[in-house]
Amino acid sequence: MAENAMKSTRDGVEVYNQFIGGQWVECGGELLDVTNPATGEVVGRVGMATAEDADRALKAADRAFQEWRRKTAVERADLLFNLVALIRDHSERLARLITSEQGKPLSEARGDVGMCCDLIRFAAEHTRRLEGDIIPADSEDEQIWIQKVPHGVVVGITAWNFPAALIGRKLGPALAAGNTIVLKPSEETPLTALELVELARQAGIPEGVVNLVNGRGRDVGNHLVTSPITQLVSMTGSVRGGREINKAAAEHLKIVRLELGGKAPFIVMDDADLEPAVEAAIVSRFTNNGQVCTCNERMYVHEGIHDRFLERFKSRVEELKVGDPLRHEDVDIGPKINSGELDKVHQMVEHAVSQGAQLETGGQRLTGGEYDSGNYYSPTILTGVNNDMDIMKEEIFGPVVPIMKVDSFEQALDYANDSEYGLSAYVFTQNVRRLMTTTRELDFGEIYVNRGGGESVQGFHKGYRNSGLGGEDGKYGLEAYVKSKTLYVHY
Repeated sequence: MAENAMKSTRDGVEVYNQFIGGQWVECGGELLDVTNPATGEVVGRVGMATAEDADRALKAADRAFQEWRRKTAVERADLLFNLVALIRDHSERLARLITSEQGKPLSEARGDVGMCCDLIRFAAEHTRRLEGDIIPADSEDEQIWIQKVPHGVVVGITAWNFPAALIGRKLGPALAAGNTIVLKPSEETPLTALELVELARQAGIPEGVVNLVNGRGRDVGNHLVTSPITQLVSMTGSVRGGREINKAAAEHLKIVRLELGGKAPFIVMDDADLEPAVEAAIVSRFTNNGQVCTCNERMYVHEGIHDRFLERFKSRVEELKVGDPLRHEDVDIGPKINSGELDKVHQMVEHAVSQGAQLETGGQRLTGGEYDSGNYYSPTILTGVNNDMDIMKEEIFGPVVPIMKVDSFEQALDYANDSEYGLSAYVFTQNVRRLMTTTRELDFGEIYVNRGGGESVQGFHKGYRNSGLGGEDGKYGLEAYVKSKTLYVHY
């Protein structure tokens, strides 16, 4: 193996190492197969770190912090801009890797890489905008200075549904603010993260500023969260995982930022423009096979437009093409991430039907031909539901959507707010009064009005209730990566 090599080849399969202190190192744990969910083929292996490896990564980040924090805002920004340029140069290769390990269509994988670039670029552009204040004091010959300073070592834990963008969402603002970082990607999709970290090395980011360890939450993740070296934990994942991290971090009263699940309501009123609403409902439900926390998870359609909407929506759903995105670039929906997720979605559909829901289309695993090798599910619509059914309460995270008829905007808002989640919501109406009511009454952190989903890097991605703590992106998200220090200066 070449010195400081990211990966080697064993038995025809690439085996990736860990990145600690600026070096690619082998770890003492087991090797984990990373498989293509479209075919079951092994596309790579990663060495699984131990708690000792995680500790080495944290200590490397802690040592690097002392120098990194002293770099000027412009110096940090220039290195992040170098990284963005390298990611763009390798964008097509990274997109194909994302599709190989995660299963989303290539067009969406390219968007994943593009979002990663945009998130890092935004952070780089704002290194000089992390501003403090000078406040008048109560004493003569004195001023109060409020400085914004970095926390120290940040731990970034990412989910599998956006292998590139979520790395950019953690790495960019952490480094821009003067912190160092230890990343732990999902075991399902670690390869893209590893390739991005190698590009960070090539970009000239100093040793120890960025580190990456692969491992399971119960050992590696737990050590990263509970170590006294860690000052801030930023995690994207499940509600269960978020609760465990919040509990584990409580011993040292760490700052925790959690972006968790969602159960987005999609409200369509009788004055909505029908075609744009249908298309937005399609994109907002079936992008990435519904494996997006902001996805359209439940629909409330006004009775005055319900039947026409359903007819058009069903027609569009049945036109969607499901298949292997690397074999057919015109595929709309790829495979589910793994067989367990596939089983979960199918069980939710069957349970909904047993509770009285009606299956309008779909509702089955896809089999035959290439489908037999992967985790494919048919795009599914359920009607005849009520708001107390489990399918209207629990996050589906798959290509299934229940549709419910409502008789008023007020009823739709009541049903929408009746949820343990509070991340995103969608509203289609041309009525200004309804829109203004939405700002006050719809209790979600991110609301899309007369458009489909997809947040912007300059916005603020924040959930309420079980959808998380804190928030990410934009200037408000960047501020989470600094802390305030107050100086009373007598002269």
